[in-house]
Amino acid sequence: MTAEAAIHEHFEEHVHPGASVYVTVAAFLVVLTAMEITVFYVSALASVMIPLLIILSVAKFALVAMFYMHLRYDSYVLTSIFMFALAIAALLLIALLLLFAYLSHYLWFMVPLARILLPGH
Repeated sequence: MTAEAAIHEHFEEHVHPGASVYVTVAAFLVVLTAMEITVFYVSALASVMIPLLIILSVAKFALVAMFYMHLRYDSYVLTSIFMFALAIAALLLIALLLLFAYLSHYLWFMVPLARILLPGH
């Protein structure tokens, strides 16, 4: 057996989902999107809108990553690499948000100076 045949045989062993799985996932994504739109427009949910939208977007991301990016069917090594990079990106985003919140609170005095130095902006 040649190396190419062994590689081809290795990839043939993986189970790939059929079209019905993708249609089902797409239907769930449509339902989650409708839920996000509903949460945005229902005024009674205004106090919990941000956490609900975050939960719904995480669910949508998980569905897309698992099925359309084929992470559910790949090896755990590739999934681990993806999740490690995602965790680093999330930590970086949180750190930047905290930094900007800190700077916006303590650098309020820079706004008049910016208006003087950058007129017309």
